[in-house]
Amino acid sequence: MSDNVISPVSAVCANNPLAAKPDTTVAYTDGACKGNPGAGGWGAHLIFSDGQTQDLYGGAPDTTNNRMELMGAIQALTHSPHEPTLEIWTDSSYVKKGITEWVVNWKKRGWKTASNKPVANQDLWQQLDTLCHARKVEWHWVKGHAGHAGNEKADELANLGVTSSSDVESSNFNQNSLLKETAVKATSTENTLTNSIAIKKKEPSMSNNTSQTDHSDWLLNDPLGLNIMDEGSEQPASLHTYDSDTQSDFTHNAPLSTSILEDSTLAEAEPALLEEKPLEEELPKFDGDTSRANPHFRPLLPQPINRHAANRQLIMDTETTGLDPLKGDRIIEVGIVEMIGRKFTGEKLHVYINPQRGMDEVVIRIHGISEAFLTDKPTFDQVAQSLYEFMDGAEIIAHNASFDMNFLSMEFERVGITDFAERVQVTDSLVMAKQQYPGQKNTLDALVRRLDVGKQDRTFHGALLDSEILAEVYLAMTGGQVALAIEEDSQADGGHSGNAHFANLATLLVASSADEHANNEWYTSLADDYPEIKHVISQW
Repeated sequence: MSDNVISPVSAVCANNPLAAKPDTTVAYTDGACKGNPGAGGWGAHLIFSDGQTQDLYGGAPDTTNNRMELMGAIQALTHSPHEPTLEIWTDSSYVKKGITEWVVNWKKRGWKTASNKPVANQDLWQQLDTLCHARKVEWHWVKGHAGHAGNEKADELANLGVTSSSDVESSNFNQNSLLKETAVKATSTENTLTNSIAIKKKEPSMSNNTSQTDHSDWLLNDPLGLNIMDEGSEQPASLHTYDSDTQSDFTHNAPLSTSILEDSTLAEAEPALLEEKPLEEELPKFDGDTSRANPHFRPLLPQPINRHAANRQLIMDTETTGLDPLKGDRIIEVGIVEMIGRKFTGEKLHVYINPQRGMDEVVIRIHGISEAFLTDKPTFDQVAQSLYEFMDGAEIIAHNASFDMNFLSMEFERVGITDFAERVQVTDSLVMAKQQYPGQKNTLDALVRRLDVGKQDRTFHGALLDSEILAEVYLAMTGGQVALAIEEDSQADGGHSGNAHFANLATLLVASSADEHANNEWYTSLADDYPEIKHVISQW
């Protein structure tokens, strides 16, 4: 790229793909993968309307080409200002056709393809779709590896991402367990443990030619070509802080073989045919077994797209190695369900954490999470920023909230984040239950039976499952749960809602004496080894 400087509102050259455009951010993105799946990377070169540029790249050791193409576009959207028009140039027909054509029907079918199969890379498509909302984005396809200056620049950055992902692999935990990126500033350059991101901001370069930018397409050749291998994507970057919520690997550009369909093929191609033949292999599904080593779990660490929204509530639960953070016990699982205005948004956070210490068998019997399962999971410092960003500013609802908050505050302080407790509002559903049902057992299980909600298989007390159940319990206790298919606006005698009527009846039901006896024996056996449990039981 030229080292000369241009004026903020002028183009280097009318025919230069790397020229700035008035009131427009231009982004070239690309992604690649060695092996597919294998080590890969993504890159994005951003050109702002004032002539400044920004280079972004990152990668992961185990990912797919399509995911990296999507990541290039996602990063460009994330780092680009919202006001100007955003032009995204990609050599991936998979990305361009997916976001401009296929996504509408995917959403109508509940993120299923025309053949009723789950959409591949659904997590990234949903993120990309969300980022495109309420802003003007123009998508362009460009033939890859054909000498186009913007595409070549994105390809170069993606290759840097592949290299960075290889460096990460040699010194970090299994990327199949954590495929997330920590927050970075748009003007910084840093390599994270989970995902390598480098960002460079450059001042505009000057040219003797100060003519206005030509707004015609910059595609050099083959305007109707279809690049099935999806090697490159381009998108603009923004000046905002980036918070990644992707739960997949990131990789960077390495030269790949490319398959091009003839123009006539594109005209006749059935979208469902293309979308149902993903180039990457499906990763094995996590079967929920936490009693053994199990590398197939992929965490949910979404970016906080609703952060600071009014009436945002996060129903949270944690699992730990024990009961006392002051005695060295650590968090091993965090599960969060998001609501806004008492409505589920569909956003969930779920991650297992390597506590870097052992656990007693009695604790493992409670949550069913073995030490072997946690061996390849991230440590807290590797997910701390994502957790902090997601919870920042929200109302946190937890059952016996002081327990979870004490552990979280301890974990955050260990990594230098000391203001967590001040950044959130806390509501304790156990305190609420004691006020509504004084003198009764108010464990989560007891409330589930009393309110007739959240009846799911609870062999183990998993954090995400408990959060989902607690959300139903909380809504029921606060009058928001619609139970037994009763409409929200139905009214019982006396002006009370039908739900409240049935909830009150539920408190009169007699619990199973056998279940109650077995439950008490179980807690009593734990109390022998953990005096803290005896103290907690006395509070019920």
